[in-house]
Amino acid sequence: MKRIALVEDNPDNRLLVHVILEDSYEVIEYESGVEALKGFKDSRPDLVLLDISLPEMDGTEVLQKMREDESLRAVPVVALTAHAMSGDREKFLNAGFDDYLTKPIIDENLLFDVIRRWLP
Repeated sequence: MKRIALVEDNPDNRLLVHVILEDSYEVIEYESGVEALKGFKDSRPDLVLLDISLPEMDGTEVLQKMREDESLRAVPVVALTAHAMSGDREKFLNAGFDDYLTKPIIDENLLFDVIRRWLP
């Protein structure tokens, strides 16, 4: 079963995504970017759903650290964020995210579509 890391500080958002994905993927949850980067060393994910607004280290910083790490560089990273203003999608894709999905997740099919794009 493919392993998806969910890096999200909001417990309600973590629960929602976990419930949506748990029958199809192994979901590992992290509350912060610092915690996630430590966890990735022990349990490398196949894909990361990464919130942007995180305590200690924001999602863009986490992505940068992942891209600098040889063992994590190729892991697809999806920005899962409430940042949904005009231009935000392009900003995050230009920052190096592989894909972009806005919260709250209203249509779970969009979440599955994004994941399937990166995990054939």
